[in-house]
Amino acid sequence: MAGDTTTVARPYAEAAFAIAKDRKDLDAWSDALTRLAAIAEDPKIAARIGNPNVPREEIQSLIFGVAGETLPAEVQNLVRLLTANKRLSVLPELARLFDELKTAEQGLRRITVRTAFALSDDEQAALTKSLKGHFGGDVELTVENDPSLIGGVEVRADDLVIDGSIRGRLQQLSNALQF
Repeated sequence: MAGDTTTVARPYAEAAFAIAKDRKDLDAWSDALTRLAAIAEDPKIAARIGNPNVPREEIQSLIFGVAGETLPAEVQNLVRLLTANKRLSVLPELARLFDELKTAEQGLRRITVRTAFALSDDEQAALTKSLKGHFGGDVELTVENDPSLIGGVEVRADDLVIDGSIRGRLQQLSNALQF
């Protein structure tokens, strides 16, 4: 289901990003979309969005009522479009994708590194420097400990995964032996 949501949300996020970039208003759009995502994720509102018996216009009015009058006109139009296409449920994913595009535009890559053991500050600094060289720009590193990796690291940057873990190598060996 998450993949389906991403597939549906991506064109909306890309269009919203193009408009925001053209208007040089990325931060305002990002703030508005983040606020709308939080509203759409509220359990009571999410239940109404998911209920086909609730009129779409009622949900739209509810969202505008909670968001207040500070939403930019173009963002309000996006909400109207999502309402008309019965796509309000993708607001959280749309906001996430928009922020990914914004981050990439600003030349910053968010990278998650999973390690079997905790990394020292010096190791994190060296890894950050290496990843900056590999990706050709600034990186924001998030380090997670995962003992199930056995050893090594797994690097995730958007859709790219570099699996240098022992667990990953054992899985590759297992796959190779099955053929």
